[in-house]
Amino acid sequence: MLQHTPDCASLPTPGLRPRRPLQAVCVLAALVTLSACSSITNRMPGITSLVSPYKIDILQGNVVTREQAAALQTGMTRDQVRDILGSPLLASVFHADRWDYVFTFRRQGQAPQQRRLTAFFKADVLERFEADELPTEAEFVASLDAGRKFDKVPPLQATEAQLKTFDERNKTSAPTAPTTPAAPAAAPAASYPPLETSGSAR
Repeated sequence: MLQHTPDCASLPTPGLRPRRPLQAVCVLAALVTLSACSSITNRMPGITSLVSPYKIDILQGNVVTREQAAALQTGMTRDQVRDILGSPLLASVFHADRWDYVFTFRRQGQAPQQRRLTAFFKADVLERFEADELPTEAEFVASLDAGRKFDKVPPLQATEAQLKTFDERNKTSAPTAPTTPAAPAAAPAASYPPLETSGSAR
């Protein structure tokens, strides 16, 4: 009677286990972890501000203030405009008679600021300029400091009692003149033979 011998590929290999259940467990654990993180941030929105990364302030372009724009006058040369406003951020080859001064400021937690001033030239002379609402220098500096938390400045004036205690604490005796060490004895002068003897041939 013939016996059927099984194919080698259909026989289970000893020592090898199927990996499907392990992969399924890992995927399930990752999904549970992600859902837990999202539910925590939804229930406690304040925690996101604690772990959110810090973003630096980004200041780009030319800062043009109201005082600088007031100094511009039609008929100025390009060099005079550059002396007042600085080099333009945008100077296109296709628009050689136009200079664009663009300023952007981005800070975390605040709306970005953007301002523009465009100068138009005719025959290398300022013909006109158009500008957004520009801040004064004081307003610009105040806008940079807005949103920053400054510690309370301590009083910089000492009272009479504080001055007295300071003087008593730092009283020292009269300074004594430092003793100078005695100068070392001078070494005897070294004698050297003459460079040339008389009558030597050259």
